[in-house]
Amino acid sequence: MSDDIYSGLEQLGRDTPQPQSPEEARLERVPNPQSDVDYCVRFTAPEFTSLCPMTGQPDFAHLVIDYLPGEWLVESKSLKLYLTSFRNHGAFHEDCTISIARRLTSLLAPKWLRIGGYWYPRGGIPIDVFYQTGPAPGGVWIPETGVAPYRGRG
Repeated sequence: MSDDIYSGLEQLGRDTPQPQSPEEARLERVPNPQSDVDYCVRFTAPEFTSLCPMTGQPDFAHLVIDYLPGEWLVESKSLKLYLTSFRNHGAFHEDCTISIARRLTSLLAPKWLRIGGYWYPRGGIPIDVFYQTGPAPGGVWIPETGVAPYRGRG
């Protein structure tokens, strides 16, 4: 594998300031050197935060992002910075979850992508948001998310 496929990266290995909004965040991608193989990549963000657009109060979620790469891989530092840019962003749970899915799909053109947003209760009601680009592909191991449904103190 050649290092020149990574030469265009602007954030990895550099001091990169935290973007203040998802719009400001720069997601980066690199060519997939194993594009001839179908495999699943999982990113888990168990401490995702955003803000309620009405009250400004923090909202917390456990995100699980699975995708089958095509020609591109998302660079993980840029993904981390993108996800943490939601800390100051006011949007409902559904908007945050679907915006992440759409941005990744647009950047990567993956063979398949799904995201599970397991949001912690606000007002006593957990809101879980699920999205995928199509049916789960056959012949590829896609593990369960491992996130238990919210059970409160029960």
